[in-house]
Amino acid sequence: MPPRLPLGRFSSIRSVSHVLRPCRRTLIAAPSPNDGPLMTRRSDRALPPLPSSRKLWLRTLPIFLSIIAASTLAIFNYQKASSSIVNATLYALRTSEAGRRELGEQIYFRDKFPWIWGEMNQLHGRIDISFGVKGTKGRGIMRFRSIRRTRMGFFETQEWSLELEDGRKLQLLDEVRADPFRHTALQAAE
Repeated sequence: MPPRLPLGRFSSIRSVSHVLRPCRRTLIAAPSPNDGPLMTRRSDRALPPLPSSRKLWLRTLPIFLSIIAASTLAIFNYQKASSSIVNATLYALRTSEAGRRELGEQIYFRDKFPWIWGEMNQLHGRIDISFGVKGTKGRGIMRFRSIRRTRMGFFETQEWSLELEDGRKLQLLDEVRADPFRHTALQAAE
């Protein structure tokens, strides 16, 4: 038990309770909307009434959900755009003679923030994507489709084409040139 402290000049309990008792103050009502400026503010004033948050909540919920949906789509698209499959197809397009002949040099994504359309499911062996590309001579949409027939097999490219702005469609995968995606990053991604 801690030692008792001497009360000193407060020898009676009555005088100590008188000193420790807080003074009572009356509450002041919160200012109403039509009152003038509040020049002084007491800390023990009454709190203003809270507005109904249900209306505000119902008004902001669609905005919140749309922001979440847009962010989710942007994150998944960024994941597709930075994948090895997109990088390999873009590199193969840059080294393709037909692609350079139609698009020119410096082939890259058409837009500053590229949108990759389609499915990229490496786990189940289905890749079917398309995205806009541009070069110094023209623009187009490159499409790439590849499947993996068995669980441990290689991906087989079914379509690799370039659709130009004028409507022409070039088949970049032909029988003369071997599949440029054979034994590349697509197999390393498995």
